[in-house]
Parts: sequence; C-alpha cells; structure tokens
Amino acid sequence: MELSVIIPHVEALIFASEKPVTTMDLVELVNNALGFMEDRATLDQVESALDAITEKYKSEFYPFQVIQSGGGWQFLTKKHYHATVSQLNGQKFLKKLSTAALETLSIIAYKQPITKGEIENIRGVNCDYAVQKLLEKELIIITGRKEDAPGQPLVYATSKNFMDYFGINSPADLPQLDDVAHQEIVNPTIVGEGKMVDEDLPGQEDNTGLLVNEQGEIVIAALNNDKEEDKRDEEQSGHEN
Repeated sequence: MELSVIIPHVEALIFASEKPVTTMDLVELVNNALGFMEDRATLDQVESALDAITEKYKSEFYPFQVIQSGGGWQFLTKKHYHATVSQLNGQKFLKKLSTAALETLSIIAYKQPITKGEIENIRGVNCDYAVQKLLEKELIIITGRKEDAPGQPLVYATSKNFMDYFGINSPADLPQLDDVAHQEIVNPTIVGEGKMVDEDLPGQEDNTGLLVNEQGEIVIAALNNDKEEDKRDEEQSGHEN
C-alpha cells in the first residue's frame, strides 16, 4: 500500500482519538478502514507514515504537534501556545500539583507497586490527602492488595494518565536519580519529633528532614538551619560591640 494512501488515514485517526493511539492500533484501524483494498498496511509502513506526520508538524507554521506520549500518539499544543489555550479551560488548565502530591507521586512512580504505609515510611508524614488527590486526578490507580502484608493494604501504581501528564511512554522513561540529583541533597520534607505530622499545618518545623544520600537512599537526617545560625551570630556580634 502506498504511503500517500496511509498517511491521511493515520493522521485522521490520531486527530479524532480522545486518548493516545498506539502504533499497533493504527495498523489495525487503517487496515479495517481500507479493508476493500488487496494491499495491507504493514507496521513498517505505518511507522514511516508517523515519521512523515511528526516531521510535518514540527514546522513553526503549526501551533500543535504529533508526539508519542502516554503510551501512544496524539496531537498536543506546542508549549508556546499553552497560555493561549488555557483561556478555554480557566485556571483548571494551569493548576499544578502541590509539593506534597508531587513527592507522593514521585515515590509511587519509582517504587511501584507500593502501599500507602510504605509511602508514609519514606516521606515521614501522613499521605491520605495526597493519595486521595492523586486518585481523583487519575494519576495513580489501585492495582490490588498486598496479600502477604498484615491487613492486606491496597497497592498503588501510576496510570496511563500519569504517563500522558508527564509526556512519557512508560515508567522506564523516568529520569534516574543520578541524572537529576547529582548526589546533591533534595529539598527535605519537614518531619516531627519521632511522629508523623500534618505537613499542611503551619508551625510544625523541626531540624530533621528527608534527605537523599550518595547511595540514592531516602533517609531522615538533621538539617542545618542557616538562618537561625546567622541570626544567633548577628545577636552575638551586637552584644560584643
């Protein structure tokens, strides 16, 4: 089958789909649509058609592009036009995840499948609210229960919406810790004195936090409070003068 015949059908399928379309689905759908033809579209031909389509929409003339995200192919607005398109959806379009939700989501992404108790052991804070919000946003899913654990707690993992949200095709595409942290300390989550605290409540500061050590492990360690030390130094200097 000629590429000139396949390309417009592939392009129309991606455009009309409400969710990312996989390459194999495109092969099947194109052949179903053109079933009356003797030639069948092959996987190689559909992949060549996708190459041509993605190259076409890379042109600055188009405000959108075709990319592989969320496990399949879809049309997405280019970053330069995000603020413009957001006017159609109000603040909902621009709404970002909170720090607590991002931390919880990161742990689930890298440690999945994982229970809420295991998440809380890593973060050192209660995660009920963050997990609930991530479920509501369909960024995580419940995949079952941990049968060998007391009480058989629910097990969580990332969803297809998570991959689409972050523009990846599988959890394997997530950056490795060494690639983003370079053995530097990650901003800590404040932890109470030997107990979990509600991170959304003010005035619960402590001198401990979650840190990442050189082995990539998340641990609880003492933090240096530079501001307090500077303040004490200034007061001491004033008394001496």
